Amino acid sequence: MLVFVLLSLALAYLVQTSNPLANLLETLFFFYLGIGGALIAIAGLLVKKGNFRIWYDLFASSALLAWFAYWKTLFNDDSPMFFFFPVYFASMSAFISLAFIGQCERLDNESLHYMRLLAGQKGLQPSIIMLGALGSLQLLDHYLVFPVLITLLLLRFALDSCVERNRGRNA
Repeated sequence: MLVFVLLSLALAYLVQTSNPLANLLETLFFFYLGIGGALIAIAGLLVKKGNFRIWYDLFASSALLAWFAYWKTLFNDDSPMFFFFPVYFASMSAFISLAFIGQCERLDNESLHYMRLLAGQKGLQPSIIMLGALGSLQLLDHYLVFPVLITLLLLRFALDSCVERNRGRNA
């Protein structure tokens, strides 16, 4: 999820330095670009074309772009969420990559079996989490729903990555 991490850090930097480029990212063009990219990512995951990592990265980056473009115009310019949420997203992505995805080879067969069962649960499918994250953009009074769903998506990405890495192993 390299693009997502870089975009998160870039947004945090632009907001912190009051860069005029942040004002450009608040336009409807970037909102629709983010929504379009997110919908393409959901469709890509559903038809299982290409590498799933690309679709996760495209969705997370697009949803972040849509969130920023839509919410930044509705809140005060000095609202700390536009700096802290992107930093949180980048930190959480790095932590999940190091702590979970990097340790996938050390899993025992029983843990791997349970991970495969968890990955198959209908309520935890990535497309459902993604649609929930997009829907949470409308929940302006509940501003923590979007970061919680993106965190859940990052955990689902780690789960899929571990299952994919250990696909050849018997469970």
